[in-house]
Amino acid sequence: DITLSESDRSFRILTMDQEKIKVPSNRKAFRASLLDFDSDVLDNPHSPQIVKDHLRFVEDGMLIVEDGKITYSGSFCDGENQLQKDDELLDFRGKIITPGFIDTHIHFPQMEMICAYGEQLLEWLSAYTFPTEAKYKSITYAKEKALMFLNELFRNGTTTAVVFCTVHPESVEALFTAAQQHNMLIIAGKVMMDRNAPDYLLDTPETSYTQSKELIEKYHGSGRCLYAITPRFVPTSTQAQLALAGKLKAEYPDVFVHTHLAENKNEVAWVAELFPDARSYFDVYEKNGLTGRRCVFAHCIHMDEEDMRCFGSSKSVLSFCPTSNLFLGSGLLPISKLCEHNILMTLGTDVGAGTSFSLMQTFQEAYKVSQLRGGRLSVEQGIFWATLGAAHALELAGSIGNLDAGKDADFVVLDPVATQLQQLRWDTATTLSDRLFTLFMIGDDRNIYRTYIHGTQVFARSR
Repeated sequence: DITLSESDRSFRILTMDQEKIKVPSNRKAFRASLLDFDSDVLDNPHSPQIVKDHLRFVEDGMLIVEDGKITYSGSFCDGENQLQKDDELLDFRGKIITPGFIDTHIHFPQMEMICAYGEQLLEWLSAYTFPTEAKYKSITYAKEKALMFLNELFRNGTTTAVVFCTVHPESVEALFTAAQQHNMLIIAGKVMMDRNAPDYLLDTPETSYTQSKELIEKYHGSGRCLYAITPRFVPTSTQAQLALAGKLKAEYPDVFVHTHLAENKNEVAWVAELFPDARSYFDVYEKNGLTGRRCVFAHCIHMDEEDMRCFGSSKSVLSFCPTSNLFLGSGLLPISKLCEHNILMTLGTDVGAGTSFSLMQTFQEAYKVSQLRGGRLSVEQGIFWATLGAAHALELAGSIGNLDAGKDADFVVLDPVATQLQQLRWDTATTLSDRLFTLFMIGDDRNIYRTYIHGTQVFARSR
């Protein structure tokens, strides 16, 4: 124990090697650098310069957590007098605490077929995805894989995810049950798919509506679970099914919609054949009440100018999935043009076409796409899209996304020099922006030192 110079109160300091020592207390303090964005950035989240201007960095910072909530975030000097007797102070100096990362598009069952070789989107679904997803009819199998899936998220610093399950309600039950064990904020739903897929994976408009409704009633708002109405994509749903998906959204306006849009040119052409009266792919969703706030669309590579305008005006959410887009050869997202339309941008890993659970590695590919498109994506924008920007887009910024007092204590402790090369590059960087760019451009799961959800550690690096 040491005694604070400002008072007679004492508290225990735990170094990183001593962290296994536990002091009975529902409060913990963490000393490290702090990195996040202040909430004023949300007045204009589309301006790269404003995003950069609202980055906050505290070199010697402290986070105090109590009952799963952040109660103090700021400099250690200013907050030291808030430490109470028997508070557990974890000394992470040399590390950086950031808000937990938010992955806005990922497929739970596709984890086991990540990086399957050699096909583009439509052929890839038939060859790999559909046979794999058939396994998730078994609740036992789905529960086993759900635990593995969450562990992979945690070891990559992801604390919230928007997740595709399968057509089977069992897959949703398994994922939500596993997430509840960790008090994790997760958004997920049962796939709705009644055509253009193997018979063993098809539902009907009526069963997809009924099963989704039952899952909404059971899980949406239960703990930190939130439900997403999940038509796979337009080609695998009839008009009758899309209409019932829209009916669900009208009946439960605070649930999410999660689907795919304009990922592949052949897919876009297919939609035009299936819905000849629609102006565009996006128009099909719009006519069925499946666009707007809390509606998350993965990819969106091949939208025309009118769709971009409508998308931005609707306040729909775009999940940019560059590792997947490059792996499947789907195309390069026109980032700058989308931003001109004030579209709410976020990042998704899209495992299993996406090649990594890491949003750091996802940023790396996003930066390369921007370069190929003649732009220059900043690291500040990338971090924003993975934290407060995503929380804002999902209408969850009141509880997650930055380190403000009162927010849920979902955060990550980053080790910026996990490798010898990273240490070398860190030492030669001359500005904070340069250091952060280096960290996120050559970083990966090795840089995730600790992950906390609702104030509880869910991952610790073993070395």
